[in-house]
Amino acid sequence: MGKYWVLPVVIASIAAIAVAMLGATITDLGPWYQSLEKPSWNPPDQLFPIAWTIIFAFATASAVTAWLAAPTRRVSDILICLFSLNAFLNITWSLIFFRIQRPDLAFIELLLLWLSILALIVYSYRYSKAASLLLVPYLIWVTIAGALNWQVVEINGPFG
Repeated sequence: MGKYWVLPVVIASIAAIAVAMLGATITDLGPWYQSLEKPSWNPPDQLFPIAWTIIFAFATASAVTAWLAAPTRRVSDILICLFSLNAFLNITWSLIFFRIQRPDLAFIELLLLWLSILALIVYSYRYSKAASLLLVPYLIWVTIAGALNWQVVEINGPFG
């Protein structure tokens, strides 16, 4: 493998940290969020940063593993595009839910986020089963977040 792993590790790590920081900056657990009624199974707020840290670590490992397994430049470019799209959708969900305060629209956007994770899992699997499996917790977490998002809409809506 030599030194060829350094660039993917550095780029994927910087990207993951940037997405996590942007998401954390956009996420506002202030009065509006606190005033929302949430389902009884809503995880405690302290769990979210822990879960996201683990998910971002796994996603970074997945990106690096898939990138290194890519047989051609075209495949690695597609992987980078898919991970970039996913990062954009991840940040956009936080923006719509917390800043624009539209959980209803955030739910629709979350469906796109979910599909982007599924696309990453399917595409990565062709080149690295490990890269694909590292994304499964992310898909599970976003599935749970989607159910929670939907419940917030059902309990508190309509919005806008």
